[in-house]
Amino acid sequence: MPTKTPVHPSLAFPSPVHLPHYRLTAPMRSVLARMARANQPALHTLTPTQARLAYEVGAGVLELPKAALARVEDLHIPARDGHALAARLYAPSTEAGLPLLLYLHGGGFTIGSIATHDVLCRELARLAGCMVVSLDYRLAPEHRFPTASNDAWDALQWLAAQGAALGADTRRLAVGGDSAGGTLAAGCAILARDAGLSLALQLLFYPGCTAHQDTPSHSTYAHGLALEAAAISWFFDHYVSSRAEREDWRFAPLLAPDVDGVAPAWLGLAECDPLVDEGIDYADKLRAAGVAVDLEMYRGVTHEFIKMGRAIPEARQAHADAARALRQAFGG
Repeated sequence: MPTKTPVHPSLAFPSPVHLPHYRLTAPMRSVLARMARANQPALHTLTPTQARLAYEVGAGVLELPKAALARVEDLHIPARDGHALAARLYAPSTEAGLPLLLYLHGGGFTIGSIATHDVLCRELARLAGCMVVSLDYRLAPEHRFPTASNDAWDALQWLAAQGAALGADTRRLAVGGDSAGGTLAAGCAILARDAGLSLALQLLFYPGCTAHQDTPSHSTYAHGLALEAAAISWFFDHYVSSRAEREDWRFAPLLAPDVDGVAPAWLGLAECDPLVDEGIDYADKLRAAGVAVDLEMYRGVTHEFIKMGRAIPEARQAHADAARALRQAFGG
């Protein structure tokens, strides 16, 4: 009997539309078809609290089995206002001196958590042979811009200063994230450059980089896929309140005055994704500034694909590619 592809709780729960103009792989098309037939409410039709719960409940449906690691520990990291940010440390061994990746989850600054990205962080730690610290930065609309950016930067600074007490080699420090988490990671790389904090790598899975979501791919891939235009508007309307905030480079790294001297970058983009053009544009901006960039384009897949490892081969390939980039950056 053929194996059924499970249903994944997408960021948008696309409506049942035909997708003939999208060059999707067969597994990706099957996932989207099953998501449509499940007929779940789109996350952007729910309250933020309801959307967070729905996303977390189903976040592991298409994930790989949870990797067992030698070390998984919950901890707290202080933010500048005294708030204790929850975080989770993953390490493939108990030995001291492992390099360290701060990972920032996706979810449009509004949903997502340590729990929703647990499997992905385990895979990165296992495959890269590094310590990963996943951060529960504060979410909108309770905490609007620039709280998430501030939390991410506070965590990176704290890990640079205190990571040795966790057993990390803070001379080998990286930052990464997916989607909105990729935006935060790119921003942290710029802030680190300005602060004189050396980073080995910025690891960016389909990062948000533009202010107004007006690149051609936002029109091409606006409907029927894992992330729809209405969902993007819903997320960002909760997070940014004004044009000035949208055009702040901490929200739109493409608007950074310069990116000279930032950490080398690895970008993993999905071909059929509203965010693909801005990811390419940001890679071009970094290259123009003399920054070393490795860009991988995963053909025929959509936003969120890296969390679909059970069904989408490109997810497993992206995990391996990202881990290889980390190992190389860390000198391993």
